Amino acid sequence: MADNVTSLFRSTAAHSPSMAALTREGGEGAGPVDFCIPCNPYFPTPAMFDDMSARLRDIITYYPSSADTITAELCSLLQLPPQCVAMGNGSTELITWIDHLLVRESLAIPVPTFGRWTDQPMETGKRVDMFPLQESSGFALDLAQYAEFIRARGTRVAVICNPNNPDGGFLHKHAIVQFMDAMADLDLVVIDESFLEFADAEAEPSVVQEAMLRPNVIVLRSLGKNFGLHGIRFGYLVANPALAGRVRSMLPKWNLNSFAEHVVFMLKEHGAEYAQSLQQVRRDRLDMASQLSSLPGLTVYPSQGNFLFVRLPVGAEGTVVRDRMLTEHRILVRECGNKIGSSSRFLRLVVRPQVDVRRLVSGLEQVLYGTSRRGAAVPELGNGTSYSSGTAAVDRLVSETNGSGMRGLAAQATGGGAPGPAVAPAAAGTGMPLPAAASAVPAGAVPAGRAAGCRCRRRRRSGRVDRPGRVCTSGRWGSSRCLSPSHSLCPSPSHSLSRSLCPSLRLSRRPSPWPRRRRHWPLWHRHRLRSRHLHRLPCRPPPGPRRRGFPRGVG
Repeated sequence: MADNVTSLFRSTAAHSPSMAALTREGGEGAGPVDFCIPCNPYFPTPAMFDDMSARLRDIITYYPSSADTITAELCSLLQLPPQCVAMGNGSTELITWIDHLLVRESLAIPVPTFGRWTDQPMETGKRVDMFPLQESSGFALDLAQYAEFIRARGTRVAVICNPNNPDGGFLHKHAIVQFMDAMADLDLVVIDESFLEFADAEAEPSVVQEAMLRPNVIVLRSLGKNFGLHGIRFGYLVANPALAGRVRSMLPKWNLNSFAEHVVFMLKEHGAEYAQSLQQVRRDRLDMASQLSSLPGLTVYPSQGNFLFVRLPVGAEGTVVRDRMLTEHRILVRECGNKIGSSSRFLRLVVRPQVDVRRLVSGLEQVLYGTSRRGAAVPELGNGTSYSSGTAAVDRLVSETNGSGMRGLAAQATGGGAPGPAVAPAAAGTGMPLPAAASAVPAGAVPAGRAAGCRCRRRRRSGRVDRPGRVCTSGRWGSSRCLSPSHSLCPSPSHSLSRSLCPSLRLSRRPSPWPRRRRHWPLWHRHRLRSRHLHRLPCRPPPGPRRRGFPRGVG
């Protein structure tokens, strides 16, 4: 069974296998306790299931109503104008149509996040600019830095997930509204609120009303996650009538099934039960976080979703924990090693009732520490504990550059303090706070990357001591990853994915516009060199004054 289960996880890429597939592989008996799929365990109520069972024959026999009829009923419950709403067969269908219709060249997204926001644009040939969330800040999204990242990359579409999946990070409404105003010149801004119903940090956190007034904003909502009915596949988006109508015109005639129609028309009779289920999930989230935090070495990050993002103790392998929890304890957890921007040390655990949480905690104790090792000390990285994970390089990169248990490692090697990102106050008349300017390195100082023992195999030798070596993850200029926190990535604009994935990227322009190799030079400069018969100029121009856009020593 273990081999079959492992093959199932490998075959599903960035997502988890379906519960039906796991149940088939598990043989006879009930399926595993599901801590993987984020849903509402308290809704629908048993009475609602009984009603659907009684009408099952009619539901699956006849055609559903048109999407316009179902959308009108949903809008009457949500008090939204129908012309501003488009319903889809799950939020994934809407993401697909947003990509096909509204994303022309590039899309920016903080990572880690929901896999379809990265996979879908890449499948259609778009450039995906990934903004890395820092573990040292609890994976919180800094909107000021994200806005500057978008400007530096020239991205035309920006996406924010609130709360974010898988870490549950939350952004307040006023901050998102400021971000939307600052990005008013973009082609599109998407706010994914699929898990916002479970948030309690703010009374009215949604920006749906603000989105309808703006020409380039779409808010995405999920019904399956909120209602605990992932199998029905229904979600909706809210935008101004022009945007919503453009998406709605491309959807199939019967893209919503009869189960979705039946549930939508049942909601007006069960609104009170739905509100109570959300309150219970929020209470269970606090209790579950408290119990998991008591496990030695396990880090639980703050979450406003119906799930918790946890980091395993040093030396623990997420895939091994996942497989053992399933085969030995019949508990399904979400290992996040296949999410971009995450590693195998992280798990996403769905909020469930207390009886299931006690079973989860007991299973984790046995898998991580052994039955009698509840109070055992967790080995540290410096004590010789090696990583067994296939993502060990990513684990070391996260630990050495972002802190989080290893905070200040590079700074200790240089004898200095651990630097942190600084954000300047908002400028007058702007919608977004502006990031503070990067501090200059004094002349003659040794860069932190060199003193900390950079692992680059090749450096740029331009004579400037305040510029760290550059590393290209494509393998052209150095090792596969640079572990020095002061290093950026290859300045070539063609390596957008590599630049986006670097957790140490500081969102600044490259120090020198002339890379070491001539093939990385801009095309206009190469043509100019050929026209002046200077094609034999060495790749590193000699020092000299710059004139009229030429590199030093030319012109």
